[in-house]
Amino acid sequence: MALADAQSDHPHTHFIPPMRFLQRSISPGTHDFPIEVRLRITGGQPMDGDSKLTRRELMGTAASLGIPAIIPSHVLGRQGRQGANDRIRIGVIGTGGMGQHHVAPDTVAICDVDDEHLANARRRITQGEPFMTKDFRRLLERKDVDAVIIATPDHWHGIMTVMACQAGKHVMCEKPTARTIAEGRAMVQAARKYNRVVQIHAQGRSNPNAHAACQFVRNGGIGTIKRVDVWHPVNFSTNSWGEEQPVPSTLDWDMWLGPLPWMPYHPLRCHFNFRWLMASGGGFIRDRGNHALSIVSWLTNTDDYKGLVTCEAKGQRHLTGFYDVPATMEVTWQFRDPDWTLTWSQPGKPNPRFPGDWGATYTGDRDDLIVLGGDGGCEVEQKAKEFKVPPGGVEIYKSPGHRENWLECIRTGKRPVMDVEIGHHVVTLCILGNIAWRLGRKVTFDFANERLVGDEEANRLIDEPYRPPWKLEV
Repeated sequence: MALADAQSDHPHTHFIPPMRFLQRSISPGTHDFPIEVRLRITGGQPMDGDSKLTRRELMGTAASLGIPAIIPSHVLGRQGRQGANDRIRIGVIGTGGMGQHHVAPDTVAICDVDDEHLANARRRITQGEPFMTKDFRRLLERKDVDAVIIATPDHWHGIMTVMACQAGKHVMCEKPTARTIAEGRAMVQAARKYNRVVQIHAQGRSNPNAHAACQFVRNGGIGTIKRVDVWHPVNFSTNSWGEEQPVPSTLDWDMWLGPLPWMPYHPLRCHFNFRWLMASGGGFIRDRGNHALSIVSWLTNTDDYKGLVTCEAKGQRHLTGFYDVPATMEVTWQFRDPDWTLTWSQPGKPNPRFPGDWGATYTGDRDDLIVLGGDGGCEVEQKAKEFKVPPGGVEIYKSPGHRENWLECIRTGKRPVMDVEIGHHVVTLCILGNIAWRLGRKVTFDFANERLVGDEEANRLIDEPYRPPWKLEV
């Protein structure tokens, strides 16, 4: 995205059909990751329904749930000190792809490194004249911006979130939280140090059917969880080669790259296609898998898991081109105390072993539950929808809507439903899958200390070097 493009998550598309996904290798970093991540970001000089569903029906239909792309102005009202006219004044950083759908009629500031994305976003704003810039630092300096939505490629999430917190802005950042485990921890530290509300836009946790599934499972609906199998069909294109091309006149390619190692411009590296480079996107497991594993972590009540997990992965590499993420991938995580198994299957094409388009099967010692989807919407079996929490049972955090929840938490100081610490935990699982795949062996991760046990080669992949002048310190 010019600074944008969390594009696979169109807000009205809840069951993503197999797409022609298009796939650079980064050498392991040399940073030995300390838990006390010290980050201060600096850069160069600034630039200017509820129908009765049987399991059979569920497999065939997976109904979508609508999510508004534009939030009415009255939702943005604010009591107290922030913002003119009692509203939270929002700026959007990254206005291509998903970023376009975060731009509301009264957005006060927009930023993107591609002029075309900026122009498209400007047309959505009908209330007042927004501040427009290609340099996110200029937006963060503004006193008339209370909060920011970050919808850039993944490699900008850590830097921008930390800098936004330092500037006193609340943040909603597109998933996945970060591109490395070190960045994710830094984002959590910044949110806590500067007392900012940081919500990760893995919006499945604000879906009513996900609420139903979570209450059902967390209250013993399937007994003790033994296994969760997550699947997603993939249809990659391997057409990712070609000579260096001229940078479009509308695009600041150097700023698009930001902290990434320098690479020549090619449209199959840029905007939506950042996903298929390990350096910038991390592949399908970090993109779509992040949505699914967010729901898994919630239903299994492991958001704050501090034990050990082993992870092993296998998958097919692309034989040609510069994409360096797996074209197909199978990952297995084994949790301890209690013992249960989580799997991710990215089979490369629709697989008859798995029902529906994408989702997960939760297997307990008494029953199982299928959940289809998992990003902006999902569908679940009727037994979960009809479940009533018994007296004294587990009542979960119910968000009326992801953006609404974020704004309300800004007003109240409450933690949001997809707080940055939860997002960090979830993306860590995804990153571990990539680390195991890159090394070709099983790894063991200690969540309490955020280190890979007895494996210094793997620990070097917890962080990645930044291209000067970008660096961090909280």
